[in-house]
Amino acid sequence: MSHTDKHNQDSTTLAVLVAVGLALVTILSVWKLKQFKYRLINETGGAMFYGLLVGLTLRCLSFDWGEHMDDMETVCSCGALNNTPRFLTVNITSHFHCFRHVGRVSQRCPPVSTPHVETFDPKVLFNLFLPPIIFHGAYTLNQRRFIESLGSVVTFAFLGTIISCLIMGACVYGFTRLMVLLGQAADGDFFLTDCLLFGAIMSATDPVAVLGLLSELRVDLDLHTLLFGESVLNDAVAIVLTHAITAYSQMGAGHAFDPPAFLLSVGYFLGVLVGSFLLGFIYTVITALLTKFTRLRENPLLETSIVVLLSWSSFLSAEASGLSGIVAVLFCGLSQARYTIHNLSCESRTRIKQLFEVFNFLGEIFIFSYMGYVLSTFPHHVFKALFISGAFLSIFISRACNIYPLSFLLNLGRTAKIPCAFQHFMVFAGFRGAVAFSLAVKDTSTDVKRTILTTTLLLVGFTVWVLGTAADPTLRRLNIRVGVDADENQEDLSFEVATGRPDTTQGLWHRLDYKYLKPVLTHCGPPLTDSLPQWCGVFARPFSSTHVQEVEEQPCEAEPDDSTFDLEKTKTLLGSMGGDSGSAQQEDLLEGDLGLGTAPALAREA
Repeated sequence: MSHTDKHNQDSTTLAVLVAVGLALVTILSVWKLKQFKYRLINETGGAMFYGLLVGLTLRCLSFDWGEHMDDMETVCSCGALNNTPRFLTVNITSHFHCFRHVGRVSQRCPPVSTPHVETFDPKVLFNLFLPPIIFHGAYTLNQRRFIESLGSVVTFAFLGTIISCLIMGACVYGFTRLMVLLGQAADGDFFLTDCLLFGAIMSATDPVAVLGLLSELRVDLDLHTLLFGESVLNDAVAIVLTHAITAYSQMGAGHAFDPPAFLLSVGYFLGVLVGSFLLGFIYTVITALLTKFTRLRENPLLETSIVVLLSWSSFLSAEASGLSGIVAVLFCGLSQARYTIHNLSCESRTRIKQLFEVFNFLGEIFIFSYMGYVLSTFPHHVFKALFISGAFLSIFISRACNIYPLSFLLNLGRTAKIPCAFQHFMVFAGFRGAVAFSLAVKDTSTDVKRTILTTTLLLVGFTVWVLGTAADPTLRRLNIRVGVDADENQEDLSFEVATGRPDTTQGLWHRLDYKYLKPVLTHCGPPLTDSLPQWCGVFARPFSSTHVQEVEEQPCEAEPDDSTFDLEKTKTLLGSMGGDSGSAQQEDLLEGDLGLGTAPALAREA
């Protein structure tokens, strides 16, 4: 190993050690604050603050900062101005600080070898930690409540995100026109597509920050479902919108409206969205069938590894195919929690949930720390006061134009109305985070793109620090319930598994799910030989479950008491009591000792 390679290896190890130390300090600080019942900061806010602090410390340690920044501009100007950022290079022991970019290397700007530089690729961070964060958010959604509120959640996530993108883009575009009038920008600097791109980036509310806040405060469960479900799904829409707007900019003739390019970008939007959803579901089908028709449940370690690796593969496959990895892993998480979980052993269910919970927790700390670090160390920040002011104003205007009109329309058809207090808090709780940052940092090749990155970082810091701090007083001011106990069953197994009775829920989706999807992918539901026509028997017989008893042998401790009801054991107890005189004792036994809500009916049946 050469001297330079050894220095690079040592510096990379030091950078990782600093990141781990930063995570430890964040965890201990937040834990100590929670001991004092201090709710004004959570893990994401603390991590971003410490990342900002480390960045400022590094800048202070560089005594010749200005001089070496000039040297860096001279040496790396080609990459810095014309390509996308990839490596953030920071020297802790010397006076060098550089941001290297990806792209074709110019002959006039050859790579510079520096032995004392820590190199880090943010794409590695996003590929490593973003998939578990998104998967965990989708996997831990309460399935029953999510499906009950599916129409409202999908409306806010899809239609609401598009509305937010358009309103925010229009507002910011108005401020850029004002910048041109005041001479703060040239007429060709900011186009409408740039402003719409910024609107798409900032329309992605952050599920990590939202979940941390809602879990810490334990807000009303209906509000929890609406906010968290929207934040999980609207990431997918914002990402695909960003790709579609970028594709339109690349296909359009100049920056004038081009109908063919617009139609192509709409087709691209729908294609990427549907393709990513299908790819995520394909990996769920593979996982579900593999766990259904094999005896992997006898070895929970192997079973857990298979589920984790296949779920992660949905993200990597989508990225390699030109689709959206986050959209794929999002739908993979939703469908894994809907189907595959029924085939898993209790130990594997617990392991998978805890493993992704740890990845989610560490991921949010590292990503938000990195955001704080980039905010203080990125050498090409562009601060446009009017653009930033317009962005701050537009996030509230666009959020209000999204939540209030859609809530009014949804309340026309909902039996349980969305209260005004919920609507006010949903407007307030539009936190931005990892997804917005990952979209903004992909391209900083122009002043406009660097302005978008700088403004995005400032907005993320504002929503996490200021809005996150004000969330608890706002909830109390709006008289929204806090401190509510969460549902007992976090995994929320299906109705037929939990109660042993057929699911009679009405609706086309429920009938398809109960009669076809669940029997194919799990041991639940009626046999396919009864659901499908006789001529489909060749397909129905192999997929019909003949091992239902395997699923019901050992109910998980986390499931509700009614799902752990042992009917045969109870019949034996009731039979030993005998006679009509024991009927009251039978009901008391079932209701009191076993804690079953359906005790009287089951006792009479026995």
